[in-house]
Amino acid sequence: MPRPNRVILPQTPVHLVQRGNNRGTCFHYRSEAERFLEFLDEARQEYGVGVHAYVLMTNHVHLLATPLGDPLGIVQMMKVVCQRYAQYFNKRHERTGGLFEGRYRSCLVGEEDYLFACYRYIELNPVRAGMVAHPGDYRWSSYPANALGADDPLITPHALYQHLAHAPELRCQRYRQLFDTPLPDATIDEIRQQTRRGQTLKFA
Repeated sequence: MPRPNRVILPQTPVHLVQRGNNRGTCFHYRSEAERFLEFLDEARQEYGVGVHAYVLMTNHVHLLATPLGDPLGIVQMMKVVCQRYAQYFNKRHERTGGLFEGRYRSCLVGEEDYLFACYRYIELNPVRAGMVAHPGDYRWSSYPANALGADDPLITPHALYQHLAHAPELRCQRYRQLFDTPLPDATIDEIRQQTRRGQTLKFA
């Protein structure tokens, strides 16, 4: 069965998921997560992509990102990051073969409510996985930048995130308040299904 063509539009956010091959571990050590983020930061600058949210799990990665210019910048960014990191990982662990399961999965995020749902979905991944009790307790995500104002050069705030408030402190406070209400199971399922299908998250 042929794979569906990706739909990527200028200035439109995309939720991306890249999993390890056979759900295998991609990050064994802190230094490996740091190296992946370095590769991602270099590539997003090179190809003109704004990264708004991310989480590095043990065996997969979630990103919320927008092509700031050429829509294919996201495709190039992911290709380069995964190639560079796989080469680094294989050399370090004296292994061969594919590290990631293939091309990443993605979906357009077409509505404001779904944009913030994706922010929360991504940064709550470690909580749903039972790794931490609160997203702020997990080191490898964008939550400290978006919710607490921590410096993270990887993050480009989305315009709707910036519109939460003019003052940075109030903006972070309002962002944290989004997490006071749990994501509905139906929304979580919708994000997962549409990302697998490569379709658009939007209300009918």
